[in-house]
Amino acid sequence: MSRSVLVTGGNRGIGLAVARVLAAEGHKVAITYRQGEPPPGFFAVRCDVTRTDDIKAAVEQVTIQQGPVEILVSNAGITRDQLLIGMAEDDFRAVMETNFQAAVTVTREVVPAMIKARWGRLIYMSSMSGMAGAPGQTNYASSKAALIGFARSLAIEVGRRNITVNVVSPGLIETDMVRDITDTRRAQALDRTALARPGTPQEVAAAVRFLAGDDASYVTAGVIPVTGGLGAGH
Repeated sequence: MSRSVLVTGGNRGIGLAVARVLAAEGHKVAITYRQGEPPPGFFAVRCDVTRTDDIKAAVEQVTIQQGPVEILVSNAGITRDQLLIGMAEDDFRAVMETNFQAAVTVTREVVPAMIKARWGRLIYMSSMSGMAGAPGQTNYASSKAALIGFARSLAIEVGRRNITVNVVSPGLIETDMVRDITDTRRAQALDRTALARPGTPQEVAAAVRFLAGDDASYVTAGVIPVTGGLGAGH
């Protein structure tokens, strides 16, 4: 069955891979993007996810275009790495607002229609940093850990309406976001990765495809690691 999908931050990296794989499944896929030009083939809405009015307008446009959102993939995120003692307050706040608060806001906008329809899939993009921690990422790790607590609590709230809520937790994935990390940190991460290689956005998207589909109808409040074994035990 074709569903109405919204992927926030779906114009590049993991978000774009997710949008493509869900479109290939036959779903109607909309994406949000903040700047630049959106990729072709999707209903794209320019949206600053830190602005509540932007999110409300985006969800409204998507609903008009392809129906109420049935599958939400909350993927939009940023990094502003720095050791805590040198981190500007604005950088901590910006990461929390983009990575966590925006996910809460967009969820508030799409859940009422899911409850009414008694069906929905809510999927959040966390990170191994949110469970294992990482130096220089107190803001990023905090935002990603918060998503896990949020999702697990929400799963209990909406489960009786046949809505599942899950989290995907990528490890070191080859995207623009990780290309700027130092060679030392990259080597350290790979040294702790059982498969001894970085992952691809497509491998993360495969986990999202599973969670969005009927085969995952009894999977909720889960955290799915796509890490190659990085952070095993978390």
